[in-house]
Amino acid sequence: MSESGERGRDLSGLLVSRPGRLVVTGDDREPYRVIDGAGHVAEPVSVFLRDLLAAGKSAATVRSYAVDLLRWWRFLDAVGIGWDRASRAEARDFSCWIQLTVKQRLQTSRPEAARWSSRTPGAPNPVTGKPAAGDGYAPATVAHSETVLRRFYDFHRDAGTGPVLNPFPLDISRRSRRARAHHNPMEEWKHERAGRYRPVVPRRIPRAIPDDWFSQLFAALPSNRDRALVAFWISTGARASELLGMRQCDLYPGQQLISVVRKGSRARQQLPASADAFVWQRLYQQELLGLGVPRGRTQPAWWTLRRPHRPLTYHAAHRMFERVNAALGADWTLHDLRHSAAARMARDPQLSLTDVQWVMGHAHLTTTELYLTPGKDEVIAGVLAHHARQARQRDTPPPPAPGYDPQSLAVLFGGPS
Repeated sequence: MSESGERGRDLSGLLVSRPGRLVVTGDDREPYRVIDGAGHVAEPVSVFLRDLLAAGKSAATVRSYAVDLLRWWRFLDAVGIGWDRASRAEARDFSCWIQLTVKQRLQTSRPEAARWSSRTPGAPNPVTGKPAAGDGYAPATVAHSETVLRRFYDFHRDAGTGPVLNPFPLDISRRSRRARAHHNPMEEWKHERAGRYRPVVPRRIPRAIPDDWFSQLFAALPSNRDRALVAFWISTGARASELLGMRQCDLYPGQQLISVVRKGSRARQQLPASADAFVWQRLYQQELLGLGVPRGRTQPAWWTLRRPHRPLTYHAAHRMFERVNAALGADWTLHDLRHSAAARMARDPQLSLTDVQWVMGHAHLTTTELYLTPGKDEVIAGVLAHHARQARQRDTPPPPAPGYDPQSLAVLFGGPS
């Protein structure tokens, strides 16, 4: 082991600047490229990303992998180690650095000193109760980065183009193919860390938008397009990207159905929607006729409102939802609409949980069961009602034991006769 691996690298003065960049090519065969600090294409990353495309991964998945690899490339540039010479010492230091540093998008392109995160979440939002995001990387982001880098080095190890030892190893108990070979099938599997440098990700309960707040949010939407989008999101439970990828031919108003391409399986699935959603969509479609937007069954279903009219992207829809949230002082996200739709369907006694699983596109029923957990507002209201019942019981004295005259007790001890 190297001297830096034995003693540990001093991370307090480590400056990780932002050399290199992520390039959008517009080519479906290679949608993203990682450019290193010298301005060259990081070919090991490109080969790995092409392998992901060959495995059927979506362009969004490829982008998320490329962002994690670019962050690793920048760290290696700061410590002066090539990607193929990285050891577990570099992996360990990177795992420490990413959990302590401030997000790179919050730093300048040439930081003068290392900036470290306070690792303290901000004050919760007064409307939603969500804690404000801190300036550091979330545990889920750190865990995703560890998974991506471990798979990257596994790929190059198997291809014979990378280190023989993976810098990001599995945990000791998970290295063997026969790990947990004697697991009792009658017992549940324990949630254990797969990677040695993988942090613990807290389990989060899906947060739904209360009905009264959703009514206020819907009333604040400025256009028929936005009302149609939100109505479809809240009634179908489709992901934001799935709904935004719809075409004109994917709407079936007569059957109250829409057709979306699922994010994970890439399969096309029809989803039932509310009648109100189709009413708002029809009003929006009528507005499109006078705007000169290209017409046709294969044309996108959602367009920008400003000229020049372009297909509506996720970032534009996200910005629209942020403006509505700002008017209410809230911080809900587009994905909270999917959580709200699932919670509404799961609370309906006439709808089975397997039906909700099919609509949401969950691979496992345990994922759908999370929406049976009562929300924060429901729990608080129930506990406050419990305290009120306890207070009423304390005010009412217990009845006397059999054989005692209540009037005689009132004369002796006082109180109502």
